[in-house]
Amino acid sequence: MKNEIQTILETSKTIAIVGASKNEKKDSYKVMKYLQHKGYKIFPINPNLSDRKILGETVYDKIGDIQNDIDIVNVFRPSDEVITIAKQAIKKKAKTLWLQLDIISPESKLIVESEGINFIENKCTKIEHEKFLR
Repeated sequence: MKNEIQTILETSKTIAIVGASKNEKKDSYKVMKYLQHKGYKIFPINPNLSDRKILGETVYDKIGDIQNDIDIVNVFRPSDEVITIAKQAIKKKAKTLWLQLDIISPESKLIVESEGINFIENKCTKIEHEKFLR
C-alpha cells in the first residue's frame, strides 16, 4: 500500500522551489537539481534572483508570478516565513505544501489542510523521493 508521500511524488509534475539558490553547495540547489533530473518541471522562487536563471529555469519573485499550475510548493525558508508562503500556495491552488527538514508551521498546516491542500513538514523531497521512487 502506498503512503501519502509516495502518492504525492508519483502524481506531481511541477514543483515551485521557494528559497531557490544558485549556490551549488546549498541544499535548495542540490534538491532542485535532483528533482529536475528526475523529470519534474522546476520553478525556482527567489525575489533576489528574479528574472535570472538557475539550472536553465527562469527564477520568479513569488509563487503567483508562475503561469503554470503547481503541484508542490517546496519550501526552503525559515519557519516564521511559511504562513505567507502557505497563503500564496492556497491562492495558486497548489496541491501540496512541502516544508523541508527542520521547517515546521502548525498554523500553515491548519490553513492549507482546511483548503484541501496536502501538507508535509520536516521532510526532504530528495530523501523521500530516493526512498520511494529512485
